[in-house]
Amino acid sequence: MARSALDELSESGAFVRTASTFRNLITRDPNSPFPAESGRYHLYISYACPWASRCLAYLKIKGLDKAISFTSVKPKWERTKDTDEHMGWVFPASDTEEPGAGSDPLNGAKSIRELYELASTDYSGKYTVPVLWDKKHKTIVNNESSEIIRMFNTEFNDIAENPSLDLYPPHLQALINEINDWIYNGINNGVYKCGFAKQQEPYDEAVKSLYESLDKCEEILSKQRFLCGNTLTEVDIRLFVTLIRFDEVYAVHFKCNKKLLREYLNLFDYTKDIFQVPGMSSTVNMEHIKKHYYGSHPSINPYGIIPQGPDIDFSAPHDRERFST
Repeated sequence: MARSALDELSESGAFVRTASTFRNLITRDPNSPFPAESGRYHLYISYACPWASRCLAYLKIKGLDKAISFTSVKPKWERTKDTDEHMGWVFPASDTEEPGAGSDPLNGAKSIRELYELASTDYSGKYTVPVLWDKKHKTIVNNESSEIIRMFNTEFNDIAENPSLDLYPPHLQALINEINDWIYNGINNGVYKCGFAKQQEPYDEAVKSLYESLDKCEEILSKQRFLCGNTLTEVDIRLFVTLIRFDEVYAVHFKCNKKLLREYLNLFDYTKDIFQVPGMSSTVNMEHIKKHYYGSHPSINPYGIIPQGPDIDFSAPHDRERFST
């Protein structure tokens, strides 16, 4: 049966995310099954989805948007087939139907689900974004965002416009891996564990872990510009996509309201700092973000009402330059 993230619950009522399925790797080796080539690959995303947005962020800041094309789906989940009740990511019928979203230019698919079924006739998992698509073999290369961003960071450097930017430098990899682990569990996935919990106890546990992790970030960022020092790295992009959605969505929709992002002196300015990195602001479509969350989870928000605020200006000045780079 077709599933979505709303179905991923344990017996205790806790949200438990399942692993991605397509895990092929693009490499610089021209003899590999998926060599890094300009124009060969296409990235399917949703501006609403934080996991997809971090891939788009890499595409932009590494200068790969001329080598790898991308398309965004509509923000609000809709029926993906007439034959069942599955709700998921769909493409607009035309490029003018939903600003920011586009029809599938490669396969004429009506939904992300159709892409998965093109790639695997017996696929039975979730139909998620991002999807990194190989135009040559007409299949999904990879749908795991943590692996896609690593590929974008290094494997396309011969054709990237910003090849010198290394967000996973060798001397910081151990620290990046360590921070990624607790940020993913406590914050990136933590907000979903809060929002999708169906029992009080797992919700309470998730909220405790979320704010312990946010407080830990706040403490680190009181002493340095970014999480691994004064250099932007992978962990910052991975944290940013959650923080940019926090006050607008997670505080309300996922009940993460113990403390707002705007109440964290360092985290708030840090979020503005990353938003102002050239290319990053174009990856944030707050209209899509709010339409998706408030409109796609009827068990949480049955009437689909979208809050008007708080309309945060992330392009406003910040004080992060006080740390040397």
